[in-house]
Amino acid sequence: MAKRVLLLASGSGSLAQALFDAPFHDRCEFVGLISDKQSLALSRAQEAGVPGFYLPMREDRREWDDDITSLTQSLSPDLVISVGFMRILSAEYVAGFKVMNTHPALLPAFPGAHAVRDALAAGVTQTGTSVHWVDAGVDTGPVIAQRAVEVKPGDSEESLHERIKIVERDLIVEALTAWLDENDGAQ
Repeated sequence: MAKRVLLLASGSGSLAQALFDAPFHDRCEFVGLISDKQSLALSRAQEAGVPGFYLPMREDRREWDDDITSLTQSLSPDLVISVGFMRILSAEYVAGFKVMNTHPALLPAFPGAHAVRDALAAGVTQTGTSVHWVDAGVDTGPVIAQRAVEVKPGDSEESLHERIKIVERDLIVEALTAWLDENDGAQ
């Protein structure tokens, strides 16, 4: 039976697209993509035949937390994958759902929203990307997989981030494939 996978995205949706394009051969069903912005990710979901849900941030953060929890519950996912979702999920949300996340750094180095900028500012010669389980902290959950990316002389935040995204797309597909392998037949 196919595993039900829900995606969370805020931006261009290139990570979501990598998952939509991967040959999972009926091993998983993408039950939806939730975005907090009117993003290209929603368009990519629609083109892939995946229901898209626009859930803008509310003035009262608690109400938004309740909204995303209710919507997620209604979709009954076996796994939630944050692919460029730029919101911190509540402790209650991550306690209630199995959530995987991509991050553009070799965690535990450079957690948070500005990982690529922070890596450049630190003068490192290597950074990369991580896939990790989400816990109540910010990029503190157990690492599932990582891959390094060289920082080249003259790199800008944009050029480095583009190279990281290429590696990140392959890594998230590999991580979901491994999760499916581990959970085939599990209910």
